[in-house]
Amino acid sequence: MGFTYYKQLNIMDCGPTCLRMVAKHYGKNYNMDTIRQKAGFNKEGVSLLGISETAEKLGFRTRGVRISYEKLQTAPLPAILHWKQNHFVVLISIDHKRIKIADPERGMMVYSKEEFTKSWISNNIQNVGEVGTVLLMEPTAVFYELEDNRQSKLNWGVVATYLKPARPQIVQIFISLLITSLLQMILPFLTQTMVDTGINTRNLQYITIVLIAQLTITFSSTVITFIRNRLQLRISNTINISILSDFWIKITRLPVAYFDSHHTGDTLQRLEDNKRIQSFLTSETITTIFAILNFFVYALILTIYSVNIFLVFVAGNLIYFGWIRLFMRIRRKLNYETFHLSARENNATLQMIQGMQEIRLNNAEKLQRWEWEHIQVGVFKLNFKSLNYSQLQSAGAQFISQGKDILLSFMVAQMVIKGELTFGTMLAVQYIIGQLSGPINQFISLLQNYQDAKISMERLNEIHEKADEEPLDSELMTNLPEQKDIVFNKLTFAYPSAGNEPVLKDLSLVIPEAKVTAIVGTSGSGKTTLLKMLLKIHNDFDGELKIGSTNFKFISPSFWRKQCGAVLQDGYIFNDTIARNISVGEEYIDNNRLLQSARIANILSFIETLPNGFHTKLGADGTGVSQGQKQRILIARAVYKDPKYLFFDEATNALDANNEKAIVENLQLFFEGRTVVIVAHRLSTVKSADKIIVLKEGTIVEEGNHDYLTHLKGHYYELVKNQLELGS
Repeated sequence: MGFTYYKQLNIMDCGPTCLRMVAKHYGKNYNMDTIRQKAGFNKEGVSLLGISETAEKLGFRTRGVRISYEKLQTAPLPAILHWKQNHFVVLISIDHKRIKIADPERGMMVYSKEEFTKSWISNNIQNVGEVGTVLLMEPTAVFYELEDNRQSKLNWGVVATYLKPARPQIVQIFISLLITSLLQMILPFLTQTMVDTGINTRNLQYITIVLIAQLTITFSSTVITFIRNRLQLRISNTINISILSDFWIKITRLPVAYFDSHHTGDTLQRLEDNKRIQSFLTSETITTIFAILNFFVYALILTIYSVNIFLVFVAGNLIYFGWIRLFMRIRRKLNYETFHLSARENNATLQMIQGMQEIRLNNAEKLQRWEWEHIQVGVFKLNFKSLNYSQLQSAGAQFISQGKDILLSFMVAQMVIKGELTFGTMLAVQYIIGQLSGPINQFISLLQNYQDAKISMERLNEIHEKADEEPLDSELMTNLPEQKDIVFNKLTFAYPSAGNEPVLKDLSLVIPEAKVTAIVGTSGSGKTTLLKMLLKIHNDFDGELKIGSTNFKFISPSFWRKQCGAVLQDGYIFNDTIARNISVGEEYIDNNRLLQSARIANILSFIETLPNGFHTKLGADGTGVSQGQKQRILIARAVYKDPKYLFFDEATNALDANNEKAIVENLQLFFEGRTVVIVAHRLSTVKSADKIIVLKEGTIVEEGNHDYLTHLKGHYYELVKNQLELGS
C-alpha cells in the first residue's frame, strides 16, 4: 500500500501531521483541526504523550518506548519517532541499508543507518546501550468503527466564484485577446508576401503597403494590450479585496482560543497565500488560456507549412517540459520550507520591534540580534539553495530551447536550399516558431504558479476547515433568562495539551446577579482562567456553567459579549484616537457616554490637557501612554459599553493609590444594578465586594464577605494581612 504524505501547515504542527499520516495509512482521513483539538495543540506544539492520547481517541493502541536500533527493526510500522529532540517524524520502513522517513517539514526522506541514528538516538542507557524514543501504533476495531471527517474545503470551484462579479471585464479581456491573436496571425503571411512578392519583383510600392499594414497591426495590438492590462489590473484589485476581506471575515469568526494556539507569523503568511491565489487567477490563467489557443492555431499553420518541422518542434518542447517537470517537486518542497522559515522570520521581526524597550532595558540586544541573524542565515541558505536549483533549471531549459531553435533553423535553411520553401516562407516559419515558444513558456509558468497556488490553498484550507465560533445558521440563544445569576456546578477545566493538570477543579459556586463578586488567590490559582471562561474564550470544559437556568454553551458568543464589559491584563490599545479606543465597535460615538466613561475612569483631566483632546492618536503612530493611563482607557472602554456584566482582571494594579481610590469610588456607583466579577490582589479593590471567593490551586477554599473572611483568619486573612498590617 502506498504511503500518503502530508506537509505540516504550521511551525509547530509536526506531531498532529504525523498522526494524520498514520491514520491515512490505515484508511481514515482526518483534517488537521480535528487532530489538533483532540491533541490539545497549542503554540508550543504537542508532546509525545499528547500524540499517544490523541491516537487512542482515534482508536489506536499505542505504546511509547525507548528502544535500540536493533529492536526498532522488528517494531510494527508505521510508527512515530521523536526526532532530533524537538521534532516528530513517521518511520515507514527500515532495513540494514536504508531507512525511509516521512518528515512533515522536509518531505519523504531516505537515510543510511548512520544518518538515521544520529538524529534519532537520544540516550545511552546502562546494560541497554543507545536508544531512541518511538510511539508504536496499531489500529483496534474501534478505529474502523469511528467516522472520519471530510469537511468541505476551499477548492478551485469556490475560488472561481470571485471572478463572477468581474464577468463583463473578463469578456472584454477575452475579446481583446481574440482580436490581438487574429491580428498577430496576419503578420507571418504579410512577411511572406512582402519577401516573395515585393522583394522578388522589386516592387517598392507593394513593400511599403505591406509595411504600413504591419505597422497598423502592431499599433492596434499595442493599444488593445494596453486596454487589456488596465482591465486586468482593475479585476485584480477587486478580487484581491474580496479574497482578503473574506479571509478576515473567516478569521474574525474563529473561536478566540484559536489565537492562543497559533503563531502570528503563520497568520501573516496566509495573507500572502491569499495574494498568491489572487495573482494566479488574474495574472496567469486568463492570458494562458489564449496563449494555448494561439499555440494550437500557430501549430496548425506550421503543420501546413511542414509536418517534419512541427514534429521536431514538439519533440524539443517535450524534452524542455520534462526538464522543467523534474524541478517542480523540488520547488514544492522549497515552497513549504520558505513558508515555515518566513513565519519564524515574521515572529522574530515582530518581537524585535515590539519588544525593543524590554530588550534595551535588559541589555539583551546582542542575544536577540543573534537569534534574528540565525534565522536570517537559514533564509540565506534557503534562498541560495533555491537560486541554485533555479539556475540549474534555467541553464538546462535554455540549452534545450536554443538547441531546438538551432536544429529548426538548420532544417528550414536546408529546405530553402532544396527549393522546398521560399525565402519568404522561411521567415514566416521562423516567426511562427517564435510565436509558438511564447505559449509554451506561459504554460510552464502557469503549471509552476498553479503548484504554488495549490500549496497556498492547502494552507488556507487549514483556516477554512475550522468551525466558526458561531455558524451563520446557528440557533444559539440571543436573549438572557429572567434570573441572571452565574452558576458553576462541578466545573473542571484544563488547558489543551496532554498531561496538563486541571486549572479549575470540580468548581461549584454562584455569582449573584446585580452584585459585586471578588475572586482572590495566589498566582496560578485559576482566577484569570475563570474570567476568560466567562467571556467564552475557553469553552471546552467538563461540568456545568449556567446563566440562571440556561446552559452557558447555548448562548450566542457575540450576543453574550455585547452584554459584557471586560478589562483584561493583556488589553490592547489600537492605533487610533482616544475616543475610538474607548468606543471600540461603534461607528458613531455617543459623546455623553464618552465623557461619562472617561470621568469614571478618572482619565478625563489627562485627556483635556492634550492639544487634540479625545482626538489624540494613540498606538504605534501616535502618542505613547503609561501603563496606568492604558489601564484607565481600558476601564473607560468597559464602562462605555454600559454592560449588564463587568469583568475586571487586575484592572487597577498599575495605578497609584490616589487614582485607584478615585476610580474605585466612581465604579461603586456604576456597579449598581450590574453583575460584577473582580479579580484582584489589592484589599482596597475587593474589601467592599458583596462576596469574595478565595481560590487555591483551582479549588474554592473560602467564600464570604470581607469581615467574615478576615475574622476566619484563614487563606484570605493570609493574603491580606500585610496590607492590613495585622501582623501574626
